[in-house]
Amino acid sequence: MNPFRTTYIRLLWICLFTLCLPAIQAQDATPYPANYARAPRFKALIYYSTQVEEAHRQFAEDGIRFFKKLNYGEGFIQEFTTDFTQYPYEKLREFDVVVMLNAMPADAASRQAFEQYMEQGGGWVGFHAAAYNDKDTHWPWLLQFLGCGTFYCNNWPPQPALLEVDLTSHPVTRNLPQQFVAPASEWYQWNPSPRLNQEVQILLSLSSKNYPIGIKDVVSFGDFPVVWTNTRYRMIYLNMGHGDEGFGDATQNLLYLNAFRWVVSQRKAGDPFQQ
Repeated sequence: MNPFRTTYIRLLWICLFTLCLPAIQAQDATPYPANYARAPRFKALIYYSTQVEEAHRQFAEDGIRFFKKLNYGEGFIQEFTTDFTQYPYEKLREFDVVVMLNAMPADAASRQAFEQYMEQGGGWVGFHAAAYNDKDTHWPWLLQFLGCGTFYCNNWPPQPALLEVDLTSHPVTRNLPQQFVAPASEWYQWNPSPRLNQEVQILLSLSSKNYPIGIKDVVSFGDFPVVWTNTRYRMIYLNMGHGDEGFGDATQNLLYLNAFRWVVSQRKAGDPFQQ
């Protein structure tokens, strides 16, 4: 081979390597995109009741499987309980979030412990019947906590519904479509609506395009928020939760995951997903 050609090729490779070196070095200096946990990131308590109507029990059973799958690899510590009386405030405060799948505390001591937990910065993700209240509930604080009035009416039987995102910039909704059809559920309407509370952020609502909704019990009009947060607390309420279809839709499951992750991320100790 011509020695001049050999020298030329060598010089060409040296020049190419020299030109690429800054890019290689810059790539090496780029932060790694993943943050792998060295230990469980937070602690969650999942509460449900078996002494409820069948459809609410079915939802809880599916919810338990959903949250257990979220913990593959033990990314967080989780406890499941059907007995909230075993969690006085001193024990409850150990948890970064309490998930209520189908029920709320019933006795006075448990309610007081939960009130103290939330007033001191605790986290809550509540589904469907976990917020149901009427004239027989006798828990005024719950209305303050939810930021709305009591249960007003509902459709029957459970059916799918078109939902609309009210606040697209919120971490819980920003990766959701503007509209999507949610699986069949019994949808609760509240009076007065949480939308009237200036401290409440409505995240999703039942679209008015659904009206009239229902076959036996028909809802024909009214404001119909279904997911919201009261900004006075670290909480989110999701109206879904009736029957065995609640965890069968990818978009709705993403909503649940977003809600759970967001409530945890707002804890006083800091966002565990960034630690």
